[in-house]
Amino acid sequence: MAKIGVLGAGGFGIALSVMCNKMEHEVTLWSAFPAEITAIIRDGQNLRLLPKVKIPQEIKLTSTIADVQGCDLVILAVPSFAIRETARKLQPYMAQGSVLASVAKGLEDQSHKRLSEVIAEELPQCEVVVISGPSHAEEVATGVPTTVVAASANREAAELVQDVLMNPTLRIYVNDDIKGVEFGGALKNVIALAAGVCDGLKLGDNTKAALMTRGITEIARLGVALGAHHETFGGLSGIGDLIVTCTSMHSRNRRAGIFIGQGNTARQALEKVGMTVEGYLATKAAYELSQSVDVEMPIVEQCYQVLYKNKSPKQAIADLMGRPKRHESETIWLQSK
Repeated sequence: MAKIGVLGAGGFGIALSVMCNKMEHEVTLWSAFPAEITAIIRDGQNLRLLPKVKIPQEIKLTSTIADVQGCDLVILAVPSFAIRETARKLQPYMAQGSVLASVAKGLEDQSHKRLSEVIAEELPQCEVVVISGPSHAEEVATGVPTTVVAASANREAAELVQDVLMNPTLRIYVNDDIKGVEFGGALKNVIALAAGVCDGLKLGDNTKAALMTRGITEIARLGVALGAHHETFGGLSGIGDLIVTCTSMHSRNRRAGIFIGQGNTARQALEKVGMTVEGYLATKAAYELSQSVDVEMPIVEQCYQVLYKNKSPKQAIADLMGRPKRHESETIWLQSK
């Protein structure tokens, strides 16, 4: 039995807390919002973010971040925009060599840094592990068989996460390509938004299959240019996460895209979803990163135009379909830009 602290009482934070409780770990679940903790204690669940998933009374609920001090493993399960602030609050309570796992999928706004980089800046005493892969909170919480990756520059830290969290319904592989795992997890949200737009426009299976295939090519192209390993994007944190996010109604990114395809503005779509849509900020970050390293990402560019420049989704699709002829082979394609 391990002592586990989970920071963030949203869907995935609750899902991991419930799962760890079933494994008989000692779990402390923290929220930055006292009112959220009060509501969860009252209702026995998070009615807004993960309804119908009961939170066992054995889980300690708190809005005091110091309560996770001394845990064997601390899991950051807050949205990407809250990573730096939360890590900064946590700093006084993490000992040298502590292992911290992050499940957020995104890039920091403005700096476009990977979230493990942000965490390392605020918590230099910690060994950082990134957990990523096709893993909807709704399914993890209810014991649906799920497989993810634990990635870290420190193999022992990744294996600790594997040892502590792996169970009959969650299989964990370790990976040392933390860059590839993070870029895959962050950038698939952009393609998922685009997939939702296609669904909102009532386009077909052919369209979505093409979008996903060429989408993972773009993600890999940028990732490799920024130091990731190409093969990572063919794994769980790449194509695996892309598939689940583009095809499931659990995906907030896909739902937001559907609203846009139905004629809503990006802002209206975000308001309708009512929760963090990581793909919105990731689109801007991916577009600006691609421009900075001169990597061509036509799907990402069109998503950026739709989300931030009010371009018509139908015109964006027409522009993608009308691009100059290319060879599918990546090497030849890159040489003939």
